[in-house]
Amino acid sequence: MNAEAAVDIFKSLVMFALYIMSPFLAVVLVVGLIMSLLQSVTSIQEQTLTFVPKLIALAGVLLLLAPWALRLLSEYTVQNIARMGAMGP
Repeated sequence: MNAEAAVDIFKSLVMFALYIMSPFLAVVLVVGLIMSLLQSVTSIQEQTLTFVPKLIALAGVLLLLAPWALRLLSEYTVQNIARMGAMGP
């Protein structure tokens, strides 16, 4: 395997990880922002107050998107295993 192939594999791995994790991170970010706004409006400065809504939102999104994520992960794994066979000596 040459350096160009290694860089290509690493680039596709990073992009795939960002693609898979972006919906989960976006939901946690939006819930955190809403909870921060709610805390500032009500003047409640409890730091642990945002943890439970983020956890519940993440669990809900995880349940909804688990089939999609598992399908993409399995397709990516099969693609990389097939790519390994082509890289042999």
